[in-house]
Amino acid sequence: MDFDQLKPYEIKNELQFVEIEHGFVYAEINNAWAHATISTYSGQVLSYRPKNQKDDLLFVSDRAYYEDGKAIKGGIPVCWPWFGADPDGQGRPAHGFVRNRQWQVSGSESLADGSTRIIMSLVDTDETRAIWPHAFRLDIEITVGDSLKVALVTHNKDDQSITISQALHTYFQVGDISKVKVLGLDNTEYLDKVGEPTRRTQSGAVTIEREVDRIYTGVTGELVIEDEALARKVRITSRGCSTAVVWNPWIEIAASMADLDDDAYRKMICVETANAGPETVDIPAGNEYRLEAEYSIDSQYA
Repeated sequence: MDFDQLKPYEIKNELQFVEIEHGFVYAEINNAWAHATISTYSGQVLSYRPKNQKDDLLFVSDRAYYEDGKAIKGGIPVCWPWFGADPDGQGRPAHGFVRNRQWQVSGSESLADGSTRIIMSLVDTDETRAIWPHAFRLDIEITVGDSLKVALVTHNKDDQSITISQALHTYFQVGDISKVKVLGLDNTEYLDKVGEPTRRTQSGAVTIEREVDRIYTGVTGELVIEDEALARKVRITSRGCSTAVVWNPWIEIAASMADLDDDAYRKMICVETANAGPETVDIPAGNEYRLEAEYSIDSQYA
């Protein structure tokens, strides 16, 4: 990536671009509130740590791939324009095609409250139209402050309506998965995708004692990851969706993944802001749609 093109988006003592050993370019944000690392490849937040916290919000696999054409396992990957398997059964990659492409920085600003915002964009090309035959611009707006805010904005540049599913596939770091609870989903229906897909209803908090892969529907209000081992609560507020995905691969699946340590499942949980399962989004020609998530950390466990 051309650093001369990135220079106008740097903010002195606040946002700079660095090239890492893998050849990828990162935006490093360090302001009064927090430190964050964002990859321009994949448009992906990889790290967010408020200044008053010792532990990162996000999990990134020690064995993650940093190669063109491959997804980075961890942080906040973007699933778009479909979530999960190819909805048309054409053999296209799971979770769409934007999490393994280079995004372009299209904006940055220092906000009055001391937060920092960076915007990255992806537009259709001959290659993407061969995979998904539509004209679009996809923006990701990342605001680093006392909370982390991420907005995924789909602009339909086509002359017809488009239908998408999508997710912010967020990997949260946890201290010990056996001491984690996800609150806010009690009495919520979900599709259990482990084994034969089955409809169930959540009773009480979500705990992880085996492989979990669930699409919760009709979700309203805040979700909370209660993490006893790290003595914190992570609060998740979502907008533009009524779906949440909870995933942990557990032992067998983790062991089958070349880009994940066998025991990494103990230190992570995915709680995803999504339009997935039965919830899809229709966007008329010329219109846009926003999917938003905000993450904040309470350091006192109670």
